[in-house]
Amino acid sequence: MSAPGSGSGAARRGGIRRFIRRTLVLAHAEVLHVTRDRATLLQIIVMPLVQLLILSNVATFAIQRSPVYVVDDDRTSTSRGLVSRLGASGLFDVVGRSSSPDSANEAMLRGRITLALTISHDFEADLVRTGQAPVALDVNTEKGAAAGVVQSYATQIIGAYAREIAAGMHPVPALALRDALPADEPPPIRGFGRVDVRFQDWYNPTLNYKHFMVPGILVALVTMIGTLLTAQNIAREKEMGTLEQLNVTPITKAEFITAKLLPFWVLALIDLVLGLIVGRLVFGIPMRGSVVLLLAAAAIYLVVALAIGLWISTTVDTQQQAMFVTFFVMMVYLLMSGLFTPIASMPHWVQLLSELNPVRHFVTIARAILVKGAGLREIAAPMLILTVYGIVVLLLAIRQYRKRTA
Repeated sequence: MSAPGSGSGAARRGGIRRFIRRTLVLAHAEVLHVTRDRATLLQIIVMPLVQLLILSNVATFAIQRSPVYVVDDDRTSTSRGLVSRLGASGLFDVVGRSSSPDSANEAMLRGRITLALTISHDFEADLVRTGQAPVALDVNTEKGAAAGVVQSYATQIIGAYAREIAAGMHPVPALALRDALPADEPPPIRGFGRVDVRFQDWYNPTLNYKHFMVPGILVALVTMIGTLLTAQNIAREKEMGTLEQLNVTPITKAEFITAKLLPFWVLALIDLVLGLIVGRLVFGIPMRGSVVLLLAAAAIYLVVALAIGLWISTTVDTQQQAMFVTFFVMMVYLLMSGLFTPIASMPHWVQLLSELNPVRHFVTIARAILVKGAGLREIAAPMLILTVYGIVVLLLAIRQYRKRTA
């Protein structure tokens, strides 16, 4: 005589085995469909790596070789030393010199230069006599924030040159940035020799912007690939007319959706691993934290990304519609993720709204683990948000699929 409950236990085990078997059969069919389509396979594996190599060099706020025009009215060894210092820094490229301000203005108007440096007459003599000499910086602010970066670079170089000269002069010399500062504000270098300022850069001491950008770009690419392919999946079934055939089979919704998500979930993880390898070998991205922890976080995040794609797929009728909706969603996600612009610089209501952005949380996790060496305790909050997000979006996708196919 069988023990009470043994029949129900055997039925549950049988149901689990049946669920796994059906899911794997459907997932295998999905994998075959992807591998036989060379264009899709190229889109999944090769294109993200090519984009990572290109975008990591393009998406940067670092400015190098900014063209500068020098108007040197002094033409002494001291003024030539200042110009040489700008050119030797690697941040500026001296593209022209003259004693005519009109030449600099024309170059600025034509867009050939970003910065015009004007060194006044008797520059060296004023330094020797009074310890002060004005220079003028005219910055092309057409490019917005880039102009502030260029001005900051120039100010630092001029300040360093002023301190070197100050070592052999009394009183402490200063270079007044006449056009870069308000008229009532004292020059920033005055009296600098009396203060010992020491800086320490954490996490990215070389100030290599790729260390900041590559993890974020990798997250964006994996998200776009996973979400877009999943969004097109059920839409493709609708266009081919095979969705109705699947609906009359004994396959459950859970089996169907799991089988649809599983192949792309695995492929997205493979893309992430390949991207990390490229980032390490090509760009020297630090991996100070646990890569296993990063992959675990990615496994949770990809459920969110794929579930969003699945939800999009259930709300549209064609692959073209799925593509347009996905690009709209991804554009909002990327701009509000802190990938290109700091979230702290956004309006307060946008900062609150960005909490609903899963890309923001995984970008934070990826940068924290790779660049800062963060552990589970430091990323627990965004991990919890992604977990809740994944459950909610997956349930919505399942419910939407039932409504659209009933």
